Amino acid sequence: MGRRRVMTLALVLALTAAAVAATGRGAAGAAPTRADAAPHPTRIVSLSPTATEMLFAIGAGRQVVAVDSFSDYPSRAPRTSLSGDSPNPEAIAGYRPDLVLLPDNTVSDQLHQLGIANLVLPPANTLADTYHQVLQIGAATGHTAAARTLNASIQSQLASIAAQVPRRRVRPTVYWELDDTFFSADSSSFIGQLLKEAGLNNIADKASGASSGYPQLSAEYVVQANPAVIFLADTLCCGQSVSTVAARPGFSHVAAVVHHHVIPLNDDLASRWGPRVVQLFQAIANATKQL
Repeated sequence: MGRRRVMTLALVLALTAAAVAATGRGAAGAAPTRADAAPHPTRIVSLSPTATEMLFAIGAGRQVVAVDSFSDYPSRAPRTSLSGDSPNPEAIAGYRPDLVLLPDNTVSDQLHQLGIANLVLPPANTLADTYHQVLQIGAATGHTAAARTLNASIQSQLASIAAQVPRRRVRPTVYWELDDTFFSADSSSFIGQLLKEAGLNNIADKASGASSGYPQLSAEYVVQANPAVIFLADTLCCGQSVSTVAARPGFSHVAAVVHHHVIPLNDDLASRWGPRVVQLFQAIANATKQL
């Protein structure tokens, strides 16, 4: 699905306390398929934009020799034409990696057969998954201390932002748009957790298919739910904006449109669960303050 993949504080503090303890627990399937690379790999290939951000954030950037075509942050990451969606084992092997970070296990076995160690880091379901993956990457690359420091920094910043969120008796309603076919994120998803911590009531939670993580709503459903705020995580993939939303049939009467609370987001920032989750949560919190 490329850019459209969905790829997500008794507040944040309560949610993440267990993660910082570094127990090694995370979402099912988050454990590495193989982590027996050299203690300090010197030729790392990352096929996950989120993993790429984590690598550079913990100081492992100098060990990275290639990243996939969507790994556009940080700008100094060595982008190539490698695909994380349809990885080619031979093309990967051409970079002579001693460790490959993967978004799923599609080519894990094939890389093993080529003698290449790899670590599978699937999309996070919780903030705890984010911290767990940071620690996994730190351990695999020889940057464990830096990984722990990064986690502590993320936690501290999220807690500070959460403390500024207004606490209301009635939570304002929110619609999170993943694409222009009305796929959204319910409260069981990574994004849904952030919305909840920002004091918002997610309209996707009552939709058919809720608790699946990413239910598909409809224009009629959104209009009837009348959300107070709309976040657009499809500005790049689908060209959505404040004006395109306002032009949709029935949307001119939706509270978020009427009161100018339609918030465009950068798709990449909204779909990655790495260090920049702090920026994403800040954007969510800022919108909440305006309600």
